[in-house]
Amino acid sequence: MNFRTQAFRLTIAALLGVFAAGAQAETIRVAIGTQDTTINCATGGLLIRELHLLDKYLPHTGKYKDVQYDVQWKDFTSGAPLTNEMVAGKLDFGAMADFPGSLNGAAFEKAGKRSVFITVLSGSIEGSGNGIVVPENSPLHSIADLKGKTISVPFASTAHGMLLRAIKAQGWNPETDVNIVTQAPEVAGSALKAGKIDAHADFVPFADLFPYRGIARKIYDGAQSHAPTFHGALVDAAYAQKYPEVVVAYLRAAIEANRLMNEDPEKYSLLIQKVTGIEAPVNYLYHGPLGVQTRDLTWKPEYRQALATAIDTLKLLKKSDTALTANTFIDDRYIREAFKASHLDYDAALKNYGKLPLTANDAVTGKPIGDTEDVTQVWLESEPQVRNYANPAEAFTALAALRHAGKAVRVVYVHDHASGLKLFAAQAWYVRGKNGAITAFLLRSDAAGYAQRTAGEVADYAAVSTGGAPSLAAR
Repeated sequence: MNFRTQAFRLTIAALLGVFAAGAQAETIRVAIGTQDTTINCATGGLLIRELHLLDKYLPHTGKYKDVQYDVQWKDFTSGAPLTNEMVAGKLDFGAMADFPGSLNGAAFEKAGKRSVFITVLSGSIEGSGNGIVVPENSPLHSIADLKGKTISVPFASTAHGMLLRAIKAQGWNPETDVNIVTQAPEVAGSALKAGKIDAHADFVPFADLFPYRGIARKIYDGAQSHAPTFHGALVDAAYAQKYPEVVVAYLRAAIEANRLMNEDPEKYSLLIQKVTGIEAPVNYLYHGPLGVQTRDLTWKPEYRQALATAIDTLKLLKKSDTALTANTFIDDRYIREAFKASHLDYDAALKNYGKLPLTANDAVTGKPIGDTEDVTQVWLESEPQVRNYANPAEAFTALAALRHAGKAVRVVYVHDHASGLKLFAAQAWYVRGKNGAITAFLLRSDAAGYAQRTAGEVADYAAVSTGGAPSLAAR
């Protein structure tokens, strides 16, 4: 054999080796089901996708050295169809709330499989995020007014669970004292405008989105139920066992998305608006400082209890007869490893119950705002950042001057004096004191009680923001 023939054969052998290696290289699917319009899932889906964060963390060493990744994204408007595709093996990850999440776990078990909840994304230990709204001009002002009324709700949603608990707290029978019908959020908006339903219960963000758009008024916030609620991420357990490093990579991307949102909530609220059509002021209500919910990636006892309650509610409704429990459904190993890989202290975060703090100076005095109990925020259309004021009276005085100067206002936020819940100022009730102080409330009944105790007068937003007399609606 001459040198040229030997060299040719060696080259062919090398090429065949390359082709063989290429043929054997594994392609790992990473199929993620998101709920883009459920905006408190943003750091587990939308932001990861739009900012290409997953690419930064997918492993490429060790057993993943020659791996190719097939990353797939699919958006859903609710958890049930997402679960169907996970059980069918079409998706590996999914984001949803506690109640539909428990349905996910039950559906997997029924199919002889298993899914696990791997992280919380956002939640409220009091129950904020879910809510009940009525048509804007409805005479109804509290849940006590709903007896005998027709209430729509997306069945098998976390809002459905909240509604059932709220009805139980009234001492009512959900089968006879109210008429509960199933209705998706996109249908409910039209029904509210047309006055075809008395009330609608829904999850994030619709209990706040409908009021923001002027077609409904909130009469009950989930925080009144004091029942913890959360949205989180799940994964097929067999997938997680086979590719634990990929699961950790997904969670590291969620951690970075959370950090970016903390650093510039206005910017990313606008991004969510661009992708989903849900207005930035609604997104900021949740994701900004002191928001309606806390973005929290740790398994606090309250969230574990929320899942346990959801599972028990499923059994009560005869929707599940599996042996599913919160302890077996939750697997915090992956999020703990993701925290460690991101140089974060999971146990410290687990103990932290604080909302995203507000660190800001008063827009009038320039002094740091220490007490945020009555802080009021104004977001102008022409400004990238929200302005902060120490109290509503100061903010409304400034607001009048801004409007007089031709400034378009995107939104104004206040806080409920009774609970601290962040509110759209235009949807709140107020008590105007004799000393000029203005105090905000979610419920008219709370405002009326406070006014009686303090010799103040109840007013609506139109009155306090212009300095006028209380409208008939407030009297």
